[in-house]
Amino acid sequence: MDGKTPLASRRGVLAAGGVLLAGLTMGLSACAQEDALAKQAKAGDNKNYVAGDGSVTEFAKADRSAAIAIKGSLFDGTAIEPKDLLGKVTVLNFWFAACAPCRVEAPVLEGLHQEFKDQGVQFFGVNLRDEKATAEAFEKSFGVGYQSFDDKNGAVLLSVAGMVPPGAVPTTLVLDKDGKVASRVLGEIQKSTLKALITSAVAE
Repeated sequence: MDGKTPLASRRGVLAAGGVLLAGLTMGLSACAQEDALAKQAKAGDNKNYVAGDGSVTEFAKADRSAAIAIKGSLFDGTAIEPKDLLGKVTVLNFWFAACAPCRVEAPVLEGLHQEFKDQGVQFFGVNLRDEKATAEAFEKSFGVGYQSFDDKNGAVLLSVAGMVPPGAVPTTLVLDKDGKVASRVLGEIQKSTLKALITSAVAE
């Protein structure tokens, strides 16, 4: 023996060092990724759905497409048909419980619901994924007082095809008194913005 580390041993040490370095790099990368995901969650950009970009679109009355042919059932069993959207402004909010921005905006939506209900404005949630128990637990936790559609079959979403990108949650639509889409918010709503959109539809 010449007192030097055998070549095989040196290779083993280098290999082990490489694994340790790789592990450290992966750990740092994972931390960075988690931090990025945390920021995205805060911004509403969860990875399990297509996040809205926050854009707000208003449609001039003359340019609005046909009335929404909505048919579906609320979680309490109530059936809703197109005629139920006529004569009053309707707000439709597409959501599900695991959506981070949906949790953020739920109290805002309920606040606007309370503010406008005496003006004949009706609010409906459109839940795209959850079982009844999950949806009701969410509504109880955030004090949501209006009903939601059980839309796991996608019937309500299909009725607004072209207005709500599939999987873009949350999305909020304001329907005019004729049941037509007057405005749309893709992504988390801002109270002042949605309030202005509802006020505009009510005034028509």
